[in-house]
Amino acid sequence: MGIGGIGGLDREAHVAEGTGAAAAPRTLAEALRARGDEGLAALLRARPDLLNPVPNDLTQLATRAGTRGSVVRALERLDRFALQTAEALAVAPDPAPYPVLLALLTGDEGDATIEAALPGAVALLREQALVWGEDDRLRLVRTARELLSPSPQHPSPTGLGPTVAEATSGMSPGRVQEIIAAAGLAATHDPVSAVTALTGLFTDRARMGALLDEAPPEALAVLDRLVWGPPYGEVTANPAPPVRWLRDRGLLLPVSARTMVLPREVALHLRGGRAHRAPEPVAPEVAVLREHRPQVVDGAAAGQAYTALATVEELLKSWDKGGPQVLRAGGLSVRDLRRTAAALDVTEQVAAFWLELCHGAGLLASDGEADERYAPTPAYDDWLDLPPAERWARLVVPWLASTRTPGLAGGQDAKGRALSVLGPDLDRAAAPEVRHRVLGLLATLPPGAAADPETLFARLRWERPLRGTGPSAESTDSALPDDLRSRLARWSLAEAELLGLTGRGALSAPARALLNLPLAEAASPADEGGGVEESVAAERAATLLAPLLPEAVDHVLLQADLTAVAPGPLRRPLADALAVLADVESKGGATVYRFTPGSVRRALDSGLAASDVHAFLAAHSRTPVPQPLAYLVDDVARRHGHLRVGAASAYVRCDDDTVLGEILADRRSAALGLRRLAPTVLAAQTDPASLLDGLRAMGYAPAAESAEGDVLVTRADAYRTPARTAPVPVPDGPPAPDATLLGAAVKAIRAGDRAATAVRREPSAPTPAGSLPRTSSAETLATVQAAAMTGSAVWIGYVNADGAASQRVIAPVRVEGGFVTGYDHTADEMRTYPLHRITGVAELADDQV
Repeated sequence: MGIGGIGGLDREAHVAEGTGAAAAPRTLAEALRARGDEGLAALLRARPDLLNPVPNDLTQLATRAGTRGSVVRALERLDRFALQTAEALAVAPDPAPYPVLLALLTGDEGDATIEAALPGAVALLREQALVWGEDDRLRLVRTARELLSPSPQHPSPTGLGPTVAEATSGMSPGRVQEIIAAAGLAATHDPVSAVTALTGLFTDRARMGALLDEAPPEALAVLDRLVWGPPYGEVTANPAPPVRWLRDRGLLLPVSARTMVLPREVALHLRGGRAHRAPEPVAPEVAVLREHRPQVVDGAAAGQAYTALATVEELLKSWDKGGPQVLRAGGLSVRDLRRTAAALDVTEQVAAFWLELCHGAGLLASDGEADERYAPTPAYDDWLDLPPAERWARLVVPWLASTRTPGLAGGQDAKGRALSVLGPDLDRAAAPEVRHRVLGLLATLPPGAAADPETLFARLRWERPLRGTGPSAESTDSALPDDLRSRLARWSLAEAELLGLTGRGALSAPARALLNLPLAEAASPADEGGGVEESVAAERAATLLAPLLPEAVDHVLLQADLTAVAPGPLRRPLADALAVLADVESKGGATVYRFTPGSVRRALDSGLAASDVHAFLAAHSRTPVPQPLAYLVDDVARRHGHLRVGAASAYVRCDDDTVLGEILADRRSAALGLRRLAPTVLAAQTDPASLLDGLRAMGYAPAAESAEGDVLVTRADAYRTPARTAPVPVPDGPPAPDATLLGAAVKAIRAGDRAATAVRREPSAPTPAGSLPRTSSAETLATVQAAAMTGSAVWIGYVNADGAASQRVIAPVRVEGGFVTGYDHTADEMRTYPLHRITGVAELADDQV
């Protein structure tokens, strides 16, 4: 039986004496020791949690590979057929020959597809150290067997129950004898042989068939209801005759006074020997829903990418002066989310996606003030200066790696608390893997082909059947599948379409480049993708997208109804200036801006003069400046700054005292608390900002002034948070090790294992197993000096400065000044050790030198 945690350490701590290179391994540690370096590297690559920290030797690696947490993580990453193979081993005898395992999966009739796929599944389980042993003695690691074996508390996915031996373990010997007598078997002298005889009957197809031929039809109907699980059934104190017939012959065995169970051997006979009703040796194919020309897909994706850039810019520009407040528990309130959705003219779910996208890309964050609010970051200004295609890449690359799942917003967590957008509880570690896998599956289809979503979800469930399974209270859409991975996949498809990674449901060429996938139109090996760095892939994707995006224009079309039409995306300086001078009235292929007295005043507040506005309009319009627009600019400019507002608490001054008289006479000014201090000055009982707003609401165009009497220019500069880094994705376990780390880890484990398994000469005083060697200082010095002269290796006990003890095998080269320098076989490098920290020395056996 394989190891399963600390309990297996004693059995695997040492290699059995006399084990030859060709002998079958008796422990998982021996099986790992027989592997080559590539095999160990494959194990560590598949299960990176075993590397933290690097095991000292193969025994420690085997023990760690059998711990419950590590085994659960490994099982969660198995595909359905590999998992079904492990489940079949969990209900098979331990150890199980390969033919027995094959029979549990194929049944009596056989299945060529399963026969072809099973060697690969067994090899995968072996590679991940979930199964060890030769084909004639396959063993499932004990922890995996405990997790996958049937039990009343944790029914097996196979639907099988306990064996006859397990179900009769608490049964009286007399009752066992009654069962074998009713089944037509000879009486035995002890319960063990009786159970063996009953098991032999149930596993003998011919005798079992003859017994069932005698069964009443109603009894067979009872068995049919239990055969595929669950194998447990409730009975009354006085069961019906069919149930009594089954109980008397052991075809149903009692678990409690009211519960009966179908023994595993009986169920397997009724199933034709199969452990699973529907083995799935082959992954489901992703079906094509519809096909388009690749050029159509790329064009649609580019259009959506442009819309994504415009949406992000519109969202963050609306928060230029500071966005909504941050909830005390973190995140955005439902009311503010609704306002954002209304401003963007999208659903709340889509608005949540755009907010999380900006946050994940580092363009949006909280300002950290006492009255904490959301606002754009300084990185947003840098992002605006990039070309459109590069801006798109700066959004999609963080999205691919982000663990944030905006689709959960609006639902509840396990404790019934609401999940808010930008809040702390929306991270799901599986999200990046699902996004990459969804796009990768789309890439397996022909260029321009859109996938059938249901077949895509079925494929994902086959690849990771244990991850994110089961119903969740977080679901906000009853039409979604219950498992988290399917919901993540559905959201990923929708988000990829919003970002322009897909067009009409098919993967675009820029998305293929971003994922390092080969392009359909690749003309040279350099264009085939794969293996390039993320930044290079993003650059290639932006290069492919750039020609597909609409080209920015440097002009507008002014119309007599005080509007301006932008026939395409405007260049950045023109767009920024026009956003100050006019308000956006409608968006789409052509954006319509409207000039109003308020928008013109906003431009004058920013420091422009009327002549500057006229020059700007004339320079950037392909049509003559309409007379109504020119009149509007002149009229607002004539009144702008006629009133001056400064800080006393606040005051208003004007060279025309009649204007001040009109203000005092206006009933709308009562709330401002105005009184005349001088013919040209009014004092107010409110602050300057409120006074400016109040006068503007009354139809005036006041200007703010400084303490020196100069007009304060209100620049279009926006409020920004302090510099913020983008949020770091929540890791889904330890990161995958690179080739350098794998090589070093394998080398260190091999060296430590050689030191741990080295055979030592018996010291004069026996050393307890597992303890450090103990010798006097003089004996230690003499032994290492002799080893340095003869070039031999010795075994030492060493305690470092932190008090950590270890055993090492070293080959001393030089001994002087209280230090010994030699080649450390454990660390596989030259090292120097202080002699006073060496607890003792022992020579290695002759065949180990």
